[in-house]
Amino acid sequence: MPLSSSSIRPRNVGACLLLATVMFTAAPTFAADGVFDEMRFGVTTSIAAGDKQEDGVFPSFTVYFDPFDADGAADLGEKLLRPRVYTGAAVATSSNGVNQAYGGLSWTFDMTKRLFVEFGAGGTVHDGDLDDPNGSGPQLGCRFLFREYAAAGVRLDEHWNVSATVEHASHANLCDGPNNGLTRAGLALGYQF
Repeated sequence: MPLSSSSIRPRNVGACLLLATVMFTAAPTFAADGVFDEMRFGVTTSIAAGDKQEDGVFPSFTVYFDPFDADGAADLGEKLLRPRVYTGAAVATSSNGVNQAYGGLSWTFDMTKRLFVEFGAGGTVHDGDLDDPNGSGPQLGCRFLFREYAAAGVRLDEHWNVSATVEHASHANLCDGPNNGLTRAGLALGYQF
């Protein structure tokens, strides 16, 4: 008997929550060693319409690394050549929502001392519906998707920041099958080490 996507979701949610807990508890140790640059906890919701709509909210946890010293970049050219690396996960809270694990590169640009904008690009793997016309939620065509995001934020102090985010994932018509994509917007709270 084949497994439906709703029958495997609790295991995926549990795995994502376990991973987030381990990362959260291990973060101070790794931060002290200079491994992590920033951690963000966020929540998004689908802003797609019709069949592309996902119900519920999507808590997320993202870790940023700075192996190229993006924080030390002096000008725009250096900023472009020295992105940060990120990895994270988003967990669905509804039966037609899609769980994701993602990663990629991000670029942060200071508008003022407190205000910043950020752009990121990479990929995601998900557990959503690929091409079932009778399924609920978006049909995504293939398991691996491109993922892009943009954020605008404010630094509350030298460590804490809050940002508004918008993100999109799709296969850019490189796979056979439907390409409804995932489009979400939300807020994130970050802590930079």
